[in-house]
Order: sequence, then C-alpha cells, then structure tokens
Amino acid sequence: MSKAAKAAEISIRTLDRVADLPADAWDRCAGDDNPFVAHAFLNALEQSGCVSPRTGWQPIHLVAEDASSRLLGILPLYVKGHSQGEYIFDHAWADAYARSGMPYYPKLLSAVPFTPVTGPRFLLPPESDPKTIIPALLEGGRELARRYELSSLHVNFLPEDQSALAIEDGMLLRIGEQFHWMNEDYADFDDFLARLASRKRKAIRKERREAVESGLEIVTLSGSELTDEHWDAFFTFYMDTGSRKWGRPYLNRDFFRRLHASMADRVVLVLARRAGRWIAGAWNMRGKDTLYGRNWGCIEYHPFLHFECCYYQAIEYAIRHRLKRVEAGAQGEHKLARGYLPVPIHSVHWMADRRFHDAIGRYLQQERAHMAGLIEALDQHSPFRQTGPVPESE
Repeated sequence: MSKAAKAAEISIRTLDRVADLPADAWDRCAGDDNPFVAHAFLNALEQSGCVSPRTGWQPIHLVAEDASSRLLGILPLYVKGHSQGEYIFDHAWADAYARSGMPYYPKLLSAVPFTPVTGPRFLLPPESDPKTIIPALLEGGRELARRYELSSLHVNFLPEDQSALAIEDGMLLRIGEQFHWMNEDYADFDDFLARLASRKRKAIRKERREAVESGLEIVTLSGSELTDEHWDAFFTFYMDTGSRKWGRPYLNRDFFRRLHASMADRVVLVLARRAGRWIAGAWNMRGKDTLYGRNWGCIEYHPFLHFECCYYQAIEYAIRHRLKRVEAGAQGEHKLARGYLPVPIHSVHWMADRRFHDAIGRYLQQERAHMAGLIEALDQHSPFRQTGPVPESE
C-alpha cells in the first residue's frame, strides 16, 4: 500500500484534555523513556490549572486512529495566547506579524508546558509507522490552524529523527543549544574530575567546599522518602526565586501535590539544610537513562550552592545510578566549565501565511549556520583535558 493510501485511512480527532484518553493507552504511545510526556505529568499540569485557557495554554491534543479506531499516535497540542513558558523564543516573529498588521496569537504549539526538555512530541505505539503517522498528525495540526485562522504551528524540543520527518513534510527547522553532561562510565565524582583540565578540576573542588562550608547539609530524596515537608519547603524556594526572576512562577502547589501522588518514584529532589532549616533545593525528574534538572530555588544566599545542588549533585546521582546523562535545563554557558557540553536542540515551525513562512525559512537558514559555528566554538573551550595522567600532587 502506498504512503498516500495509508494516510487516507488515518482519521484525526482532538482531545480537550489528557484525561479524555485512558492513561494506559496514552503511555503505550509515550513510552517510558521521558517522564514529561507521560499521561500523569501532562494530566497533573491540566488538573492543577497550570495549563488551561486561563493561563494561555488551551489543550487541543491530536489523536490519530485507523478505520477501526485503533490508536496510531498522539500529538500533545495547545492553542497559545502568548509565548511564555516555551523556551524557544519567537518574540521577534510576533513583532514582525504585529508590524504587518497581522495577529500572531493565537498559535498552535506542541510542547511540554514550561519544560525545555527534548523528548518525543509525536507519541507513537511500537507498531506505528513514523513516516506515515507523523505527516498525518502534522497535517491535522495545519488543518486546525487553517480552520480557526491561527497564525502558525510549532513543535518544540523534539528529537532529531522526528524533526527530520517533519522537515520532509514541509516544516522549517530551527536549531538551538543546551548544555548536557555525559556519563563516560565514571566510577565516582573524582573519576569524572580526573578527566578535566587541572584548572577546571581545582575550581570545582573549591566551589564544592565553599558551597557547604557554613555547615550546610545536602540531601537527595526520591520516591517514598519524599514528604509534604520536603515539597512545602521546595515550593517556598520555587515561588521566592521564580517571583524574583520572571514575576509569576508557572507551577502551583497543587501541581506538585499531584506529581507526588502519581510520579514520586521519578522525582529526585536535592535539598540543602542549615541549622535544621531547609534553605534551598533543586527539583529533577528521572528518565530511563537521563536525569533532567528542572527548577531551583533558595531563601538564603550561599556562594556556589546553586552549582552544588543543580549540577554537582546531579552528576553524582547520575554516576551512582548509572544514568547516561544529565540535562540541566535551558541556557547557561557557565555550565561548560562544570563539565556540561553544548548539544543542538531542534524545533520545527510552519506559518499559515506563505510570505512569512518563506521569510522565516530564510532567517532560520542563516541562524542554523550561526548556531553550528557557536557550538563548534564552545566545543573548543571544553573543560576536559586532552591527554596525560592527573598529576599526583592533586
């Protein structure tokens, strides 16, 4: 059967909420590698009200089915009334639309809300053919945009194999960067340090000493170890730091309550305590082979405590649990000196207006060349030593 004939047998329908599909059916498509596309995670965002029309995230998830209503794939999708909480910045595109007298919002976005983490966006059960189902879901998204006169369709933080199929189907590729730590089968943290250049190694040891020299205790908690006391403390840090950084944090306490109830075994919370009082913490989620750093907060400033909780404790956890990598979130060239190396991230885009689609395509071609040069330049500043043993004096 030809690709066109297969596509003709696929029907697309929408869901108003994740809960409209049974969790086992959703998760069979999502797989177990990435916690952020799990039914429990996305449902917690919706049920807590963090994701809703009121917050500018209206769910309109796409479901692909065959003639017998067998589930073939899912595209988590939202009608967005703004560009907040996305981490792929398109404010310049919105400004260009405004200058032309055209509305950029609302738009369609496939992403995990408030989560700059690469993972599958086209959720497919093992038997589905990506080359057939992904174009069908994309066309379903474009048809929604046309029907409701939305400006565009965007799919953020998708893996390279899915972005390649989306590009073949007419989407525009955008490349960004993040900094990830890779586990080269290190025996322990000292083994990792031994791979670094001497200056970087000494700097990290100094930072770790100074982070806790005022008597701080660092603990890592997961699963049944987590209690309301720990979540209440972390939420206080999250709200305090988030309010100072961007005005209004995206997540509420009810979201974390639901996360604890449904996914505590995938949560890794790093907390710092001084004189019996919790004063800082970092929230991580654990995937099949990756630790994902999400949010940090504190109510007391201590030099290098942010690096200790977010980066070094994450590395120790990954080594201890034999995870392949740590993804420490968006931005931050300061991560490079701490062993986190630059990697490309992918997003794909489609504009309903052909003139804008072509103009943005030309812009992205130039941006990709610039980003490739930037990543290559950053690689030249890797903290890892080239050859030779670690001096015995260290």
